[in-house]
Amino acid sequence: MINNILIISSDFTGHGHKSIAEALCEKFKKHDNIRIHVVDGFSLGGTTLLNIGKAYGPITRKSESLWELIWDISSNNPSFINEIVEFKIKDRFLKLLKEVHPDLILTIHPNFNGSVINILEKYDIKIPVVTLIADLISISPLWADPRANYIISPTQEAKNKCIEFGVIENKIKVLGFPVRSRFYNYLNSYMKHNNYNANRPLKCLIMSGGEGVGNMEKIAEILLLNFNCTIKIVTGRNTALKNKLQQSLVEKYGSKVEIYGFLENIQDLMLSSDIAFTRGSPNVMLEAIACNIPLIITGALPGQEEENPKFIEKHNLGVVCSDINNIQIIINNLIANNGVKLNKIKHAQKVFSNPYTAENIVNFILNIGNDSNKVTIQKNEVPFVTKNLDNPIVYK
Repeated sequence: MINNILIISSDFTGHGHKSIAEALCEKFKKHDNIRIHVVDGFSLGGTTLLNIGKAYGPITRKSESLWELIWDISSNNPSFINEIVEFKIKDRFLKLLKEVHPDLILTIHPNFNGSVINILEKYDIKIPVVTLIADLISISPLWADPRANYIISPTQEAKNKCIEFGVIENKIKVLGFPVRSRFYNYLNSYMKHNNYNANRPLKCLIMSGGEGVGNMEKIAEILLLNFNCTIKIVTGRNTALKNKLQQSLVEKYGSKVEIYGFLENIQDLMLSSDIAFTRGSPNVMLEAIACNIPLIITGALPGQEEENPKFIEKHNLGVVCSDINNIQIIINNLIANNGVKLNKIKHAQKVFSNPYTAENIVNFILNIGNDSNKVTIQKNEVPFVTKNLDNPIVYK
């Protein structure tokens, strides 16, 4: 029986891994007999590895070409990366196992799949390992260690990649991408008032993940010069960008523009917006879809995000704007005829999104070891039906 679960996440490589951990812990805490311990995997490697994790933000903000090089190196040499991480985390990881006594290890960062399994095998420690993939399509082979007991995939496309990397099919479970419950909370009450109305300003939200990357200023300028709109910009942890936009946009356009840093209640801005502009960050995209906000994807990091824009278009969850000079044309097309295309996107998002994903994943994990390991998968219906959604969690 599974009672103690160790979740290996990451606090500094964007905010997506931490958000996934929170989404799952919300559901785990419904089970009184389950104890959850969440750890930043990079902290297990001491100062050196922790600094590498913290470097993710500056690198992705300032040098996509460097990030692409890092992605290529790790994707072409997964065994080498696993061995380095294993060497760095081994002592602290073994100490952690003695303290926590986990019945199962859940990894939600690619660097701590093969490395953790290496250590368990070398010390003949029999603890099941489950991997939850935190990317949508373009996954690194680091996610797909065939020795894992199970790999939880967000999409069929990611499952197919795992199979290409050598994972047997019956180890891969396509259960979706978990989103924190507060992005579904209050949705029904907003739906009556959240449709586009041509008689009022278009409410635009510009964001780019926890690290605040992307050409936000130019996007805002194009919108403000060509449309009757208000704009809210979320710069994430990028304090320098927040200060710059405060000076360049707010001083010029006044109350039409509001600038925010990193927010814990980003769902409130999403729920009160007509359109969200973002890069192809899976966590941000899926949270916006949960809030039923049409997306305009303005870019994607090379590597793990590069196929996400096509995924959004394939399911009609938003549109892709590869050249921001085309924003005016795209917006006019979406809001024409009182927002017909905008409303079609909103309907497609309702069909796609599933507020039960995190609960389904938790139920699957807790049933590992049962004879059948069969879990009833709850699916969303249209319109949304919210069910016993919790407040944000506090880690145990």
